[in-house]
Amino acid sequence: MRKTNILMAGVLLAAITTGCSDSFLEPEALSLYEPTETFSTEKGLTAAMASADKQLKAYWTNTEACDLMLPIMSEYLFSDVAVASKTDDANAFIDIKERFTPRDGWYNFDQNRLVMFWGETYNGIKYANTIISYIDKVKDLEQTTKDAYLGRAYFHRAYRYMKLCFEFGDVPFVTKIVDQPKQDYKSTKRAAIIKRITQDMEFAVQHVPDQADMDYLGMVNKGACRQLLIKCYLANGEFEKAKLQADTLINLSGYSLMQNKFGTFVNPFPKTWNITDNVIWDLHRPENKSINANKEAILIMPNRYGTDSGIRVRTMRNLVPWWNSTSNTTPDNKLAVDRYALNNANYVDSLDYNRAFGRGVGVIRPTYWAEQSMWNLNGKLDEGDLRHSEKVGNWVNMTDLRYNRKDTKYYGQHVSYSYTDASNNTKVLCSDTIRCWFGWPHYKVWMESPQDETTTSNNYQGGYGDLYCYRLAETYLLRAEAEYYLGQIEAATNDVNIIRKRAQCSQLYKTVNIDDIADERARELYMEEWRFTELSRMSYCLAMSGKTDNEGNTYDVNKLYEKSFWWHRINKYNNYYNNPNAPTIKGRKYTMGAHNINWPIPQDAIDANRLGKLHQNYGYDGYDESIEEWDNWEDAVNNE
Repeated sequence: MRKTNILMAGVLLAAITTGCSDSFLEPEALSLYEPTETFSTEKGLTAAMASADKQLKAYWTNTEACDLMLPIMSEYLFSDVAVASKTDDANAFIDIKERFTPRDGWYNFDQNRLVMFWGETYNGIKYANTIISYIDKVKDLEQTTKDAYLGRAYFHRAYRYMKLCFEFGDVPFVTKIVDQPKQDYKSTKRAAIIKRITQDMEFAVQHVPDQADMDYLGMVNKGACRQLLIKCYLANGEFEKAKLQADTLINLSGYSLMQNKFGTFVNPFPKTWNITDNVIWDLHRPENKSINANKEAILIMPNRYGTDSGIRVRTMRNLVPWWNSTSNTTPDNKLAVDRYALNNANYVDSLDYNRAFGRGVGVIRPTYWAEQSMWNLNGKLDEGDLRHSEKVGNWVNMTDLRYNRKDTKYYGQHVSYSYTDASNNTKVLCSDTIRCWFGWPHYKVWMESPQDETTTSNNYQGGYGDLYCYRLAETYLLRAEAEYYLGQIEAATNDVNIIRKRAQCSQLYKTVNIDDIADERARELYMEEWRFTELSRMSYCLAMSGKTDNEGNTYDVNKLYEKSFWWHRINKYNNYYNNPNAPTIKGRKYTMGAHNINWPIPQDAIDANRLGKLHQNYGYDGYDESIEEWDNWEDAVNNE
């Protein structure tokens, strides 16, 4: 029976700062991977595991002090789904092709959190390696318990290396805690790292218990290990093994898709914006992610208010448009929508968009494809799709809001993008369509914010709530991907349609290609999946498979920096990057390069490794094809 306890472990080993301090965000020099404490008891192992668990969650939550730009949002800036949209910021991270270099683009905290993906990822590896390196020093530890700790540590290490391999490519492979500074690392080729972490995850799946046999929710469990092993098999070109693991997770592991309404129904502000209870809304309520009734959750990350592991997540502030900006006006040139405190004389509870949607400031915005055309199938808009439904309240468009200032004669009417004046001239009523005019998935971003619930507050931003790391819907899409590479198109189509049927879509696929699978991932896993990492991984897998994308392209796995599935999707689906007709921010254009499929190795890390040379990626200063790399993981480990 599934345990109901929630893992709320504090960090006992080394506190992970979740604000904007330089010590947290700077890339950590490779020479600093050394132990600070000897672990000789199980309590020490538990402390290291707690650090790894909390650091994992930080990818979704690191915004407490800085306020803007969650780390996961930074990944989406390199995708088909979203772009940066802070139009009042001269440093907005939009001209990526020119600006993202080994030295530049890393430290603009309100514009991106990219620096975290190097230093903090290696910190996560350090926590895992601490357990792996010291577990034999713990006396009287039963073998099954020891193997379970090792398996969970392997998960944490493999999870981080999967990110590094598909964000940066070839990177240093560190598997030990060194007892003295080491400054002569070499990069290890991605394929070699993937082989090793695949072996580690095979061990983990054998030895980490099922969630039902664990004391707490939120601990790395067998289902999570199997999900990561599926991705490892895909990245290793073992597509049949990936499919078999997905079969086991879907059919034999006690999980199932949630098909009906369940758990606690929360209808936050029905007078302003009513929610009709539906399975998609219930599935994404923080109150329902960790309950026994939720059979879809594979690995959740507890994030509760009042605990030492809880972190406030301002999703509404970051992902909702700046609807109360002066850029949005009424036809009689008044502010279109205002945000009022509860004690303001102009406050009306049926027009309380501050609490109903949150005080959005539009830090990133969806592409036109993600907002509009992604929801079309078979040549028509799928009006049944609960994930894009205004009817049930899951999706909101700006035109759903009403003018709420009493000083306009248009008070109470729906907000409009434009109007026709008495002279039959069309006047646009939004002067900043990048930041202030787009639709959003309300069911994904709304989060209760009791901290802002005061009579004088007009700043409702988003609070605390449990998060998904993995759930079963992604497993179906991973299996569909494996089936596509294996040429099992009918099976792949069926798996994608299973996800669509759960969302009550009226349009189903007749046959799918790899782009269709990537599309469905975007619909289902917005701000859950690591969109760039997954597209990079799919680019690698597609190239290995020899299969084509929807335009008939095949790819060379050794030249993805020139041509890739990711680059195909940037050009086909993102209407901002490299589009001469796209709007600009402070005179700067939205740009992306094919080589950006591999991010630059930070210069700080290269400089710190002064006795050796790390391999810089193609397209960046310092690239040198002649720099030696380890081409197998065994040599890299022996060199440690």
